[in-house]
This record gives sequence, structure tokens and C-alpha cells, in this order.
Amino acid sequence: MVPAKSPIELVIAARDGDARTGRLVTPHGEVATPAFMPVGTQAAVKAMAPDELWRMGYRMVLANAYHLAIRPGPELVREMGGVARFMGFPGAVLTDSGGFQAMSLAKINSIKEEGIRFRSHLDGAPLMLTPESAVETQEQLGSDIMMALDECTPYPAERERAKHSLELTARWAERCLEARRSETQALFGIVQGSVYADLRTTSARQITSLGFDGFAAGGLSVGEPKEAMLEMAALTASMLPDGRPRYLMGVGTPSDLLRAVGMGFDMFDCVLPTRNARNGCAFTSAGRVLIKRSENARDRRPLDEGCDCRACTSFTRAYLRHLYMAGEILAARALTEHNLYFYGRLMREAQAAIASGTFRTFAEGWLGRLSGGENGSELDEN
Repeated sequence: MVPAKSPIELVIAARDGDARTGRLVTPHGEVATPAFMPVGTQAAVKAMAPDELWRMGYRMVLANAYHLAIRPGPELVREMGGVARFMGFPGAVLTDSGGFQAMSLAKINSIKEEGIRFRSHLDGAPLMLTPESAVETQEQLGSDIMMALDECTPYPAERERAKHSLELTARWAERCLEARRSETQALFGIVQGSVYADLRTTSARQITSLGFDGFAAGGLSVGEPKEAMLEMAALTASMLPDGRPRYLMGVGTPSDLLRAVGMGFDMFDCVLPTRNARNGCAFTSAGRVLIKRSENARDRRPLDEGCDCRACTSFTRAYLRHLYMAGEILAARALTEHNLYFYGRLMREAQAAIASGTFRTFAEGWLGRLSGGENGSELDEN
């Protein structure tokens, strides 16, 4: 079912080349765009309280329908007033459908036309995720934006495998729209196609022909070369409708975000700022800082000289290294807060640069400073 009027609205205030800034109007308030969404997989952004995210300027977070379906269950979340109220976040929430888990938990699932058959990663209990149940679960969760169930193509994938995946995603997209009952929640479709330009084009045409409230580029930043990721992201952005929100899923480093903003994307999410923080990595205006390195043991400087977050105004690198090496929870708290503050500030500065018509100069300046400081965007868990 397609509501007579979309429950969300993208208001574009200014453009600079393909980059654009404005506001995304949702049932739970407005979100300035381009916007980064912290990842709160289980209705909690790791190491952060919801009011702390709000004070940093975040107005939308992401939660995962697959994980919340397993624990505590969508019925309980609905009983508690929906996911935003349940987690105590006063802003908007976007829920992923669980399609990514079909790839990340590939050893405990099988994919058929009907849907994805999982075994719970908690206790092995069987779970069948279909396009219809994915929408129903998200409607019970009460998120502002729901994602259609898709098959996230892994990398590498042979061409025929990628073609089969995007065709299945298109059929599932139609079933998601048919299953939709809520008129107060938006539903986004997802473009797949791996690293094959013609398949991306086919998928974009298929998905944008349907009645979604917004569109996402999926299946990127899953192990493919950076150049391929950027090329496919740019191609996908160029084919998405101008008047609808454009969401680049799962990307990425600060330099990735700046390049994607320049392509015309409005929304982003990624685990990097939170996961890397727990592994002792801070993103700064000069690149990454790996706090456990011995060079930080007697360093009196803050993580980032130009940052006014609580971690940078309160702690030295030497103290943060001590916390991390000692296994203190405060290390994860401080580094996570810094990284999310940094990402939020980067988005606000990008918005201002677009509005003033200086985005290209702004982005080039940042990319020049970050060059060489983001090698290996992911860290070992050890």
C-alpha cells in the first residue's frame, strides 16, 4: 500500500554542484541534511546515552529490525510506545530490515524466493524473515523510516550471482510495498548490483519505478576496492530521483562521507566511529589516531587540537592511552563520544559549505588533511 502522501519530506535549501543541503521532515522532527546516523543496532548506540547524542546534534539514529525481532521482540517494543520512546531518544529512528544480516550471518541462514531462513545467533532458534514480515516487524517497532528487505550482495560476487540478487531484491521490494499498512512510516527501496555498472543501472531503474518514499544504495563497502565503491556510489546517486532522500548505506570514513556528499547523497550510517573507538582509534582533523601506540604515553595534547568535545577538552592523549591499556570503560566512552562529535561536526560544516557555495573548496581542504591518515578504515578486533 502506498499512502496518499509521503509521511516524510525532503526540503532542499541549497545546492553546490551535486551536493545539496536541507532538512528531512519526519514524524519525530526535522533532520538537517546531509546527515550521519549513529548505529544503534539493538536500540542503543554503544557507549552513548540517547541524551548525549541529542546534545551533540544528532536527530536520527539507526536500529536493526532483525536484532530487535529476536530480542526483545517487536511486540514488546510496540507495547512500550515504539522504538524511539523505548530507547529514550527524542528524535527519529530508521530501522534496517535485516537484509544485511543475510550476508553477515551467512553461515546460519539460507535465502530462497520466500525470504531468508535464519537460525538465531543467540540460541539457534529458527526465524523466517520475508518481505512481509520485515515490514510488519518495522511497523510494530514504529520507526520513522523502514527499509525494504533486500539481499545484500557480498563481495566478490560473480556477475550472474549479482544479477540474481538484484532481481530477487526487486521482487521483494514489490512485496514490501504490498505488505505496507502504516501511513505514518516511510519506506525506502534499496538498489543493488554489486560492482557491475550495468547491473547497478538496471537495479536503480527497477527500484525507482516503484512507490518508495526514498531510495538507498546498498551492497557497497562490503570488501570491494575503494575505487569501485566510489564509482558505484556515484553512478547510483546519479540515477536516484532528485526530490526524494538518497541514502548511502554502511559508508564510511570521513573522506568517504565527504565524497558521497559531493555525489548528492543525503543520509549515511556506519559502525566505524563507534566500533573503531572501542578498538582505540580516534578520527581527527589530521587523520586517525591509534591511542595504544607508545608515542601517546606522555603526550599532553588532546586527541584533536581543533575539537571542543568533552574528551578533547578534558583528557590528554596520555590519559586516554592509560585508560585504554587498563581496559577502563571510560576509554570506550571518551573515544566514542569524540568520534561521533567529529562526524557530526563534519556534517554540519559540510551543510554550511554547501549553503555558502564553497563545498568543493571545503571538501578538498579536508581530503588533503585526511590523505594518508585513513589507511585501513577498519581495525582488527584483537
